[in-house]
Amino acid sequence: MIKGFIFDMDGLMLDTEKLYIRFWCEAARFYGYPMEERHALSIRSMAAKYAIQKLKGYFGEDFDYYRVRQKRMELMNAFIERNGIDLKPGIVELLTYLRKQEYKIGVATATDLERTTKYLKRMELYDFFDEIVVAAMVENGKPAPDIYELAAEKLGLLPKECMALEDSPNGIYAAYHAGCKAVMVPDLDLPDSKTQEMLFACKDNLLQVLDMVKKMEE
Repeated sequence: MIKGFIFDMDGLMLDTEKLYIRFWCEAARFYGYPMEERHALSIRSMAAKYAIQKLKGYFGEDFDYYRVRQKRMELMNAFIERNGIDLKPGIVELLTYLRKQEYKIGVATATDLERTTKYLKRMELYDFFDEIVVAAMVENGKPAPDIYELAAEKLGLLPKECMALEDSPNGIYAAYHAGCKAVMVPDLDLPDSKTQEMLFACKDNLLQVLDMVKKMEE
């Protein structure tokens, strides 16, 4: 029986993944690294220590992850201040229903706590959640399972009692190996064959997830 739901943030609740991809590429190119969209896609939701090795594999050992990341943050923050953030369709309806049904609800995100809190409050989503867990709270971030294990623990549940909602393969790996029911709502790429094997379900949007939850309750 599902007793709780754990949400990724970027690309699932907030339409921000496209911004991460854009500004990772712009920041890397600013420092002379020829980053393309495919490179940035490969590190979506990935903890820094894993992303560093992957990017060095693409661009060489001199790739300065933290300097490029800082530039990416500056560019992205400036864009958001000017243009705001869009919600993903169905997120308010889904969260409202889950809260009404008294499910436990948590967040498990690679984004730092300060920005997670800022974004969720700005979009009036913060009060829906019982717990927020970020990568800095665990030894190993996504795609390792630690973040989902901790999120379930903080909700007072076993991972198998939680449905995890993710938009990226790295997030699905983390949720699945923690023992959660992994549901993918693709954002920038579709699940590959390896990811598909880990999925409880794959839905086009969060309104479809809401319909699925209601049918599960029948």
